[in-house]
Amino acid sequence: MGSTDEKCKVTVVVPTKNEAGGIYELVESLKPYGDEIIVVDGHSTDGTSEKAEAAGASVYQDNGKGKGDAYKVGIEKATGDVIVFFDADGSHEPADIPKLVEPIVNDEADLVIASRHKGGSDEWKGDIDTWLRAFGSDFLSVMINLRWKSTLTDVLNGLRAARAASAKEVRLHANDFDVEQHMIVQYLKYGYRVTEVGSHEYCRKWGESKLPTYRKSYLFFWRLFLDYLPGK
Repeated sequence: MGSTDEKCKVTVVVPTKNEAGGIYELVESLKPYGDEIIVVDGHSTDGTSEKAEAAGASVYQDNGKGKGDAYKVGIEKATGDVIVFFDADGSHEPADIPKLVEPIVNDEADLVIASRHKGGSDEWKGDIDTWLRAFGSDFLSVMINLRWKSTLTDVLNGLRAARAASAKEVRLHANDFDVEQHMIVQYLKYGYRVTEVGSHEYCRKWGESKLPTYRKSYLFFWRLFLDYLPGK
C-alpha cells in the first residue's frame, strides 16, 4: 500500500493534456505513494492516454472544459479516502505526498495545500513575467485570507490533498485553472479546515505550459469576485 496509513487509501489524480513526454515516468514515480493513480486527460493528441495506461494508471477523458473539469472528473472516479491532486509537468515532488496526507489522516485538516512560499520554487526568477505571476498569486492569497480569516500563502499551487468525503460534498463551479483558488474558498465556505505544508517546486520537466500568463489572468480575478458573493 502506498499511503501514509495502512487504513487510508490514497488516490492520486493527475489532470493532463499533451504530456506524453513524461507521463509514463510520472505515473511510475507516483506508485509508491498512491494506491490508485487516475489520469484525467484533456483529449490529448500526442499519445498521453496510451502512455499513462501502459504505466498502469486508470485513464478517463474530461469534458473538454479545462483543469477544473478534470478535477471534478477525478473526484467522481476516485475510490480512495484521500485524494491527492498532482500536476503532470514534473514540477511536483512525489515524495511530498505523505506529508500532505498526514494532517488529514491525523484529523487535523480536510484540505492541505503544498506551499511554494514555505518550500521554495525553481520557477521564481527575477523577470517581469515571474514577478507578475507572484504578485497575482500573493494578491489572491491576501484577499482570501482577509475574507475567510485564513493564513494561507499559496492558493494557486496545484499540489494538494483533500479528504475524499469532503471533496465529494464540496461543489466546484470553476472549470478552468481558477479551480485551485476556488476549491480553497469553497472548503472555507463549507466550514472545512484548510492548512499548508511546505513543498518545493521544480521547473517543468517536459511539455509546454497550458496557462498563458496574460491571456487567462482575468480568470483568477473574476473567480475571486464570484467567490466573494454570498452562497456556495
